[in-house]
Amino acid sequence: MYKIVVLAKQVPDTRNVGKDAMKADGTVNRGALPAIFNPEDLNALELALRIKDDYPGTVITLLTMGPIRAAEILREGMYRGADAGVLLTDKAFAGSDTLATSYALSKAIRKIGDFDLILAGRQAIDGDTAQVGPQVADKLGITQITYAEEIVSLTGKTIRVKRRLERGFEIVEGQLPLLITANGTAPECRPRNAKRLMKYKMATTLSERHNVSDDYLVNNNDKPYLNITEWCAKDVDSDLAQLGLGGSPTKVRQVENIVFQAKESKVLTPVDDDIDWLMQELITNHTIG
Repeated sequence: MYKIVVLAKQVPDTRNVGKDAMKADGTVNRGALPAIFNPEDLNALELALRIKDDYPGTVITLLTMGPIRAAEILREGMYRGADAGVLLTDKAFAGSDTLATSYALSKAIRKIGDFDLILAGRQAIDGDTAQVGPQVADKLGITQITYAEEIVSLTGKTIRVKRRLERGFEIVEGQLPLLITANGTAPECRPRNAKRLMKYKMATTLSERHNVSDDYLVNNNDKPYLNITEWCAKDVDSDLAQLGLGGSPTKVRQVENIVFQAKESKVLTPVDDDIDWLMQELITNHTIG
């Protein structure tokens, strides 16, 4: 059996951006976009679940950093097969860039304790940096394997992973503990399990339980697995100077909303003159050559 931590993020669904997606100041209008489980983090969860299928007794803990509502994706992960969730939430985390985020996550992982494997999505669709996973590995001082699309084998402390490259793939081998970031070409995550949905639908964090009935609290006290762990910055013994805007060297000066518009088009026929014209155009604008 293995102990696996899966990093997950709740993100605005930037795949369905409409005219109200940007505020007047150029920032993302998160209220206009539905919040979803970051797609590549779901790929990472599936890789973890496949290890659990092969090695019964494996424990998968989902870790996310965000506002209280981010607990929604922890429950979603538990519906699909994760065993527990940890929500890292604090106003001190607001405005964190990848450096501050990876610092906070690494502190939370150290508090979780013993682990064999950390899995995360390659990148989040709201930032597209692909930096958090590698930075977490660096702060923990462990090996990392990126762009993974398949766990080829796992025997003892040795893992073999298929990595997707620009023009093919490669098989690499590493020793646990290590961190793996999953590519979007990894298997899609399995759907919710009906029995697990019924089991964990009442799972809540401490903050969420402040607004529920006494009957609800009695249910959680009788079933400890319904209590989602919630930590603040102090709980993970983090340095406040390394969190939030103050701990983020990345500064966004301006954000522009770019709308692509169709230009004039030309219909080409399969004759030599048209083909010659197309080749000249491609060479002139440096698309080829």
